[in-house]
Amino acid sequence: MRAILASLVLFAIAAPALAQSRLPAEGFADLNDRLSPAVVNIATSQRVEGVEDLPQFPPGSPMERFNTEGQAQITSLGSGFIISADGVVVTNNHVIESADAIEVILQNGQRFDAIVVGRDPATDIAVLRMQARQPMPFVEMGDSDTARVGDIVLAIGNPFGLGGSLSVGVVSARNRNIDAGRYDDFIQTDAAINRGNSGGPLFNTDGEVIGVNTAILSPSGASVGIGFATPTSIVRPVVDQILRYGEIRRGWLGVRLANLSPGAAERAGYRGDSGAVVTRITPGGPAAAAGLRPGDIVLKFGTRDVTDSRSLTRMVGEAQVGAQAPLEIVRDGRRMTLTVTIERLEESDTGRRVAEGGATPERRSDGGPRGGRMFGIAISELDASLREEFQIEPDVEGLVVLAVDVGGANEGVLRAGDVIEQMAFQDADSMIAARAVAGEAAVGEHNIVVRINRAGQRTYRRLRARS
Repeated sequence: MRAILASLVLFAIAAPALAQSRLPAEGFADLNDRLSPAVVNIATSQRVEGVEDLPQFPPGSPMERFNTEGQAQITSLGSGFIISADGVVVTNNHVIESADAIEVILQNGQRFDAIVVGRDPATDIAVLRMQARQPMPFVEMGDSDTARVGDIVLAIGNPFGLGGSLSVGVVSARNRNIDAGRYDDFIQTDAAINRGNSGGPLFNTDGEVIGVNTAILSPSGASVGIGFATPTSIVRPVVDQILRYGEIRRGWLGVRLANLSPGAAERAGYRGDSGAVVTRITPGGPAAAAGLRPGDIVLKFGTRDVTDSRSLTRMVGEAQVGAQAPLEIVRDGRRMTLTVTIERLEESDTGRRVAEGGATPERRSDGGPRGGRMFGIAISELDASLREEFQIEPDVEGLVVLAVDVGGANEGVLRAGDVIEQMAFQDADSMIAARAVAGEAAVGEHNIVVRINRAGQRTYRRLRARS
């Protein structure tokens, strides 16, 4: 009996030691030394016109030359990483959007001007090119699909503008949808990610980038162990297209989709639990030409299984424009295969927004709809492209929600694709009308009752008049 008890005690002591031995005894110093030279700080500046009541230095003062009339310089900091020796940098779009000047700062303090090669607001990815004459250190993008919950990951970036900083954690979850957009498929991690880490890399222990740190969930604005990274399975094709074309060319099917419900499965004579239901066909679109009908359940796109409507949206978006793709569907209890020719999705530049509290929003130079931000919510007037992007019916009018700040006061109240039809019981038919209501509410931080249309269903929500 004593021998058995002694064995159990030894096992209990040895088990944690065995678990800990999987971590490098020397830590991650060697990995940090190898990777951190390719992780950069990104500093942007934006000159804002029409700013009143700026402090002025007195006439004759040595600082008088810094006086500005109705102008202000806004600066921000973020992170990024170099992916090639010629100075190609990947970061988040929200780090560089609306910037008048971009500077990339290496860990050794070297500074380089950078230009925007292209950006993709839909996935919040941007590609820059440094104005450098010597070869740059760089890192490789790995396969995020091989990452498993529990794998150790490292985040390197520029939290709060402090410069190169490393944090270690694990993959907490995969395929997270935080309602940031239609391509949500985040890696969740408990590695510390804070403001300024946006655009920085999430590494595996082989030193490969498996994600771009993009957002955090936090009531305080600081890390509470819930961070989100866009996986390289999404980032890589976006970067490849930007480098090849200078823009994103996504595929378009011309359908409105919904997740599979028991009722839809019964009507189609289908007994499975995965797939995407076609609820509407765009006249003259690729799906209509292929013979797809409302009520069809799509099971496969090409050789890939369709688990839900979101997965099919991603597959179509990643498909090559002009390619022919087989669709395996269920209709009236029968399986069949249709062939669809993928066309190009014409997307609005939803990344161009007006600063919250600014002057009257101006229509974009390319004729697109007005957009802006209020109380941590990015919104835009509707046009044909946004209706197609968020599958909004033609008779729905209002302002579409593009994104909601993670950790903001209104997180969870609205989500991307919601259409705000009324604010404070007044029609929200333009950005000007919305700003008038928001401006009054902001004075005393009063709540605003909004009527929204979410996937064809009307409901009311209460917005907090602060970000």
